[in-house]
Amino acid sequence: MMMKIIDIKQLILVIAFALIVFPAWSEEIKQWQFELAAGAAWQNRNDVRIPGNTGTEFSLKDLAGSGPYPSIRFEGFYHIKGPHGLRLMLAPFEYTESGVLPYDVFFVDKTFNAGTSTEAKYKFNSYRLTYRYKFFVDDRWQWYVGGTLKVRDAEIALTQGTQFANDTDVGVVPLIYLYGDYKINNKWYFIFDMDGLASTQGRAFDMGLKLTYDISRQWYVGGSYRLLEGGADNDNVYNFAWFNYLLLSVGYRN
Repeated sequence: MMMKIIDIKQLILVIAFALIVFPAWSEEIKQWQFELAAGAAWQNRNDVRIPGNTGTEFSLKDLAGSGPYPSIRFEGFYHIKGPHGLRLMLAPFEYTESGVLPYDVFFVDKTFNAGTSTEAKYKFNSYRLTYRYKFFVDDRWQWYVGGTLKVRDAEIALTQGTQFANDTDVGVVPLIYLYGDYKINNKWYFIFDMDGLASTQGRAFDMGLKLTYDISRQWYVGGSYRLLEGGADNDNVYNFAWFNYLLLSVGYRN
């Protein structure tokens, strides 16, 4: 298995960009917050047909396996005075695996033969900027709602010997954002968050359940389960995927 997540130079650039987007000057406690999560992802479904109207549908899960695949996720929050806030999320993801197709597959503009070793590459990098608004708060709960602009950097590729075909897709998708956290006690918190939206030609949902523990006022650790589901169905591409994630995280807030 070959897996590319993000190299050290890219991670440094990510953190530097986050420091610019989420300035650290403030008189308020918890004005900004950073969190880095890492763990494993499993694909429960990944069905592909490209072109969407003439290609052969096949399963990347059956070809490449269900995983696990390494996963990383970075989030930064900037709490503007009052109920307003911003969020930056970076989640690069990519794998390359080999398998055997059960039948001939017409993909993009080439036919890939059954019974022959085939390399599959799947990339789905997600970068999101969110505006969020705190609409409810009491002694235990606080809830945010907002809007997210998601930049999708995706690629699906097949290689069989010297034959290669790929389909890339870079675009911006608007999503609805929802976040809530419940204070169990002074140390433990339960958190739900979601970006999602559905239309006639596709959908995208990224939902998570997380439990965190405050080590100090600044530092905390956590564990989470995430579900990423969605895809598109049009003349150019048909691809619907379902990934499950288990992640451990560490965070810092001022």
